[in-house]
Amino acid sequence: MKRRHKRERGRDGVSLNVYHSVWQLRTDGWNHLKDNTGRLADALAQGRDAEGFRRQVAEGLALLEPIESYWAFPGRQVFHSLQELFESGDYETLTRKVARINRALVSHSYRRGGVPLLEEEEHEEEERALEEQGEVRPYFEVLVVDEISPQEEERLKAGLRRMRRPEDKFIYEVVVVPSFEDALIAVLFNFNLQACVIRYGFPFKSQYRLEILRQLLEGIEERGLEHLSESERGPLLGAKIAELRPELDLYLVTDVSVEDIAGKLCRNFNRVFYRQEDYLELDLSILRGVNDRYQTPFFTALKEYSRQPTGVFHALPISRGKSIVKSNWIQDMAQFYGLNIFLAETSATSGGLDSLLDPTGPIKQAQELAARAFGARQTFFVTNGTSTANKIVVQAVVQPGDVVLVDRNCHKSHHYGLVLAGAQVVYLDSYPLDEYSMYGAVPLKEIKRTLLEYRRADRLDRVKLLLLTNCTFDGIVYDVERVMEECLAIKPDLVFLWDEAWFAFAGFHPTYRRRTAMAAAARLRERYRSAEYRKRYDTFRETFGAKDAEAEQTWLETRLLPDPERARIRVYATQSTHKTLTALRQGSMIHIFDQDFKHKVEEAFHEAYMTHTSTSPNYQILASLDVGRRQVELEGYELVQKQVELAMALRERVASHPLLRKYFRFLTIEELIPADYRPSGIEAYYSLENGWSRMEQAWRSDEFVLDPSRLTLYIGPTGIDGDTFKHDYLMDKYGIQINKTSRNTVLFMTNIGTTRSSVAYLIEVLVKIAQELDDQVEDLSPAQRQLHQRQVAALIQDLPPLPNFSYFHTSFRPEGDAREGDLRKAFFMAYDESLCEYLKLQDLHKHIVAGREVVSAMFVIPYPPGFPILVPGQVISQDILAFMQALDTREIHGYRPELGFRVFTEAALSAVHPVQQAVAAS
Repeated sequence: MKRRHKRERGRDGVSLNVYHSVWQLRTDGWNHLKDNTGRLADALAQGRDAEGFRRQVAEGLALLEPIESYWAFPGRQVFHSLQELFESGDYETLTRKVARINRALVSHSYRRGGVPLLEEEEHEEEERALEEQGEVRPYFEVLVVDEISPQEEERLKAGLRRMRRPEDKFIYEVVVVPSFEDALIAVLFNFNLQACVIRYGFPFKSQYRLEILRQLLEGIEERGLEHLSESERGPLLGAKIAELRPELDLYLVTDVSVEDIAGKLCRNFNRVFYRQEDYLELDLSILRGVNDRYQTPFFTALKEYSRQPTGVFHALPISRGKSIVKSNWIQDMAQFYGLNIFLAETSATSGGLDSLLDPTGPIKQAQELAARAFGARQTFFVTNGTSTANKIVVQAVVQPGDVVLVDRNCHKSHHYGLVLAGAQVVYLDSYPLDEYSMYGAVPLKEIKRTLLEYRRADRLDRVKLLLLTNCTFDGIVYDVERVMEECLAIKPDLVFLWDEAWFAFAGFHPTYRRRTAMAAAARLRERYRSAEYRKRYDTFRETFGAKDAEAEQTWLETRLLPDPERARIRVYATQSTHKTLTALRQGSMIHIFDQDFKHKVEEAFHEAYMTHTSTSPNYQILASLDVGRRQVELEGYELVQKQVELAMALRERVASHPLLRKYFRFLTIEELIPADYRPSGIEAYYSLENGWSRMEQAWRSDEFVLDPSRLTLYIGPTGIDGDTFKHDYLMDKYGIQINKTSRNTVLFMTNIGTTRSSVAYLIEVLVKIAQELDDQVEDLSPAQRQLHQRQVAALIQDLPPLPNFSYFHTSFRPEGDAREGDLRKAFFMAYDESLCEYLKLQDLHKHIVAGREVVSAMFVIPYPPGFPILVPGQVISQDILAFMQALDTREIHGYRPELGFRVFTEAALSAVHPVQQAVAAS
């Protein structure tokens, strides 16, 4: 079904359905107000009719009034003064003040301690003075929830301002909202917030009915809350805020006995105050809470070390920059990098900097802070990428012979990790997207069907681990909670490894967070402890009885619930912090939420960590992980929201540009996720016909959703394949860097470092390319035009279907009818040259047609699309052969053009398992 959008018209006359977010509306609202006040003042000064401008200014002020009530700057009092200036007719002063506020909002200069409404020259001098002071104290805002008069609000703000001291590390302002709904809107709207003070009783409903503001509440369960007593609303509001933005510090001011409620509220609230405590205590608590997140133990220790005079008498000549400073030939290295990076270069044997392999000091503290930030029970830093993190987890959890279910379309490090661990591998097939030469994700029914197959064969005990990628390279995101819950209903002790290499940012936005491994694990753990769930499970068990349990289709169609007495929450996530957050290349993290970690995995994990971790880790990478954690705890919500905003703006610009639409389009949710997996019915985040859709609805209900910050550009109509478009056009000609391509798509990603300028540049480049293509097509001869049409058809119509995983040869299956394969056995068997031969494509075809089971001896990975179409021990099927014959990619890993494909000889396979070969032959 298509979601219809109610057309809402703002008080400034602007159609609000053109806005996908209230943040964009706020920015445009101030820009329009600045322009319209200027036009109003100019019209009056020149004696022209100004009634139209006066009406536009009035509508702009009316639109911004509810929006600005959720921000400390410019603040309710200042905004009311603007309205008073307008009503009194002082348009010249109004114009200056609006322009000054708008400039402060755009430049973020208000973060440097406020923007007093002085004359322009005085204000510029003050800004220069602030910049000359050196390091500027970080600015944040504090939300106070209380229904108080304007006079009481000003007394509260003034009381907290009086507590400021020169030695404070931070500076903050207060914004007051009067209701439960207003508090939730503020928390989701105002990304400057770092703390929330919930005071006394307050009403439930907001007085503001602006729909674009109320959209922020979409998906938040509010039924029954309105009827709670005022004394109950405070604690419940705290729980809701903790769910939406867990990084915020929460304080409760109450007039009931704090002794009675303090113990009940400690999980969500940092502190409980009785009635009006003195302002100093509240101020100190707020600053201390923010400072706890601001701490970077290892980065701080490294900075301190770099300032100490030392004598270096161990390895590492570059330490302290000595081998560079004394050199006559490599001084340019110091000039390029700066000296600090070398002053901070040392080894783990130096005092005060801790050891990554056995942390007891600042590294240990930094990892504990990271665990808190990402919602994990334990977090470990990794300095050589998520490829290594994946191998560590697999080696720690999996023993030789354990069965592992894994998406075949996962990163190659998993395949190699499974080889090293000696796992028996069952490859799961993702749904194919043949039109774009890419895979989606593994449907839940496919996973359940495989588990039920092992249960039916009485071999479920051998299944140890489910390994999936979330989100996929192309932005397909699983319903992590549902996958784990239904799998635990079949196998209660199943371990999960979620490869979140491209999803580290997701934990810092309320919409994304619910689909992360750590957040889902915490919710399941809390749910299975509750009496409410136990009753729900008892009802489920009664209705889903033994008779139904025998029918596999019933299991596949039913939303399964695990037994809370048996289910164990055992979840691991690996993240490439450097890919989507601020960290140096190869900086990664392993997050763990495993109830059985201490007594089942800890020793094995540390051994695996020792196996794969360098004894000489790069301390700059470790420091960047520490700082990157600080950043996302303090401003992650803002940065991720802007990342999404820019991606949405890019979608809109390409879809609405006539020339770009001729050659390009960003693939929609409908094109990347089949309808069976989208009960919400949402087909696109933006379309010309229907405007904007709200992503929250899909993210609550759909089996798969699309990360809006992933933008897959379809380029089929250009007649240029993805690899050529990437190298010859984007990178070589315009310097635009991308990573992933398929035969007819290229993938763009916005991240927390993307700017509006970079988005504008990309649009400019795409327009130039489209113009070039227009000129080239217009000048083609008839013969060239036919060739061009064939090239377009090859990218739009004649794409080969993506092959599923065939099967492991019986020589590499522990039992003849088993699905799993001994990847390790096949991998190392291929080391023996005498057991292998090379076959060209045409020879492969002849052998397969003749009935031979040709078995790959290597991983074969065409790039693009970049997933293995063959693994060691896998039989080459007709479908796989057809796909390889149709590929026109320049790069195929595991294939040597001069020799062909490396396969096992028939004699070698017969020698491995003669009995099974005889059975197969019969």
